[in-house]
Amino acid sequence: MIDIIKDYITLTKPTIMLLLLITAAGGMVMAAEGAPGWNIIAAVLIGGAFASGGASALNHYLERDSDLLMKRTANRPVSSRRIPIRNACIFGISLTICSFAIIWIGSNLFAASLAMLGSVLYLLLYTKLLKRSTIQNIVIGGAAGAMPPLVGWAAVTGNLTLSAYYLFLIIFFWTPPHFWALSLLIKKDYAEANIPMLPVIYGEAVTRKSILLYTIVLVTITSLFTMASEQLGLFYLIGSGLLGILFLVSAIRLVISKTHRAILETYIYSMAYLAILFSIIMIESTT
Repeated sequence: MIDIIKDYITLTKPTIMLLLLITAAGGMVMAAEGAPGWNIIAAVLIGGAFASGGASALNHYLERDSDLLMKRTANRPVSSRRIPIRNACIFGISLTICSFAIIWIGSNLFAASLAMLGSVLYLLLYTKLLKRSTIQNIVIGGAAGAMPPLVGWAAVTGNLTLSAYYLFLIIFFWTPPHFWALSLLIKKDYAEANIPMLPVIYGEAVTRKSILLYTIVLVTITSLFTMASEQLGLFYLIGSGLLGILFLVSAIRLVISKTHRAILETYIYSMAYLAILFSIIMIESTT
C-alpha cells in the first residue's frame, strides 16, 4: 500500500510542483503587496498543487511509451505498469478538475482559467506538439511553466498588470537554461528516444552557448523589473543582482569547462536561483 501511495505521489512530480507553487506564491504576494486572504492563499496553493500534479500525471500517461526508451524514466509508475494506464489518466483528470474548482471558488474564474491554460499548454502544446518535432520545444513550451505567477496575481486582483507579465517572462527565459542543462546531463537518453533536444541535434557546444545567451537575457529582465515595479527596491536589486551574477558565472564556466560537474552545478543552481529569486520578491513585497 505504501509503495502504491509513493507511486501516485511520483506521478505528481513533487519537485516541479514545489517550484511552481513558489512562483505562484510570488505572484500572489506581490499582487496583494503582502499576505492576501486565507481563502486566496488556500485556492492558489492547494489548487495550484492539484493543477501541477494533474498535469504531471497526465504527462506520465501521454509519455508512457517514450519513457520506456530512456533510462532515467523507464521505471516511472505508468511506463513500468505499476500504475494502470487508465488509473493514471483518471487520477490526472480528477486533479485537474478539482484544481479548476478550488481556484474558481477560492478566488475567481479568470485565475482558474489561467491555471487550466497552463495545463493545456503543457500537455498539448509542449508534450504532444512540440517535444518530438522541434528543438524549440522547451523554449515555446516554457510558457506553460510560466503561468503560475499569473494565476497567483489574477487570484488576488482579477486581472494582470505589467509586473505580472515580468514574472511570466522571468520564468519563460529561465526555462531554457534550466532544461538545456538537464538535456546535457541526459543527452544519450534523449537521443535514444529520438527526442530533438538541442544538444542532440546541434551538439553540446551550441547548447552551452545557448544557455549563456538565455541567462544573459534572463538577468537583464530581472534587472529591468526593478524599474518597472514600484514595489521592488534595494533589497530586490541587490539580491537579484547577486543571484544573476552567480548564474552568469555558472553559465560562463559551462561554456569554458566541458566537465560533467559544471553541467550538474548549473542545473542544480538554476533551481535554487528561481526559488530564491521569488522568495526575495515575496519578502520585498511585504516590507
